[in-house]
Amino acid sequence: MTSPANEPTPPEGVPDQLATDLPQLTPDELRNTIIYAQELLQFHDETASPIEPGPNEDIIRATERDGYTEVVKRTTCIEGCDDCPHGPYLYHVKEESRPEGGTKVRWMFLGEVYPDEE
Repeated sequence: MTSPANEPTPPEGVPDQLATDLPQLTPDELRNTIIYAQELLQFHDETASPIEPGPNEDIIRATERDGYTEVVKRTTCIEGCDDCPHGPYLYHVKEESRPEGGTKVRWMFLGEVYPDEE
């Protein structure tokens, strides 16, 4: 182990408790901590939702499923109408790879959600 004088300084933004605890870990514990931190980073990147409500839309619920996100939303007409708001409607939303590169969010309309299904 290194001496306290040679110990690295934690970068700005590392929580104080974490900066205190990490130097106490063994090399094996540090390696496992790095693996866990990398998995957490991937988890956060994978669950970043591409789902944004459009104009006059309210997302009631968004539930992550295996391979897609289940979204229930309502819409309101821009000029208004006697039947507003419309829905709620159920969609499956997937982020798909494009042949030319990048991704596109695809909304698949499944139908109306009735009150006992919400």
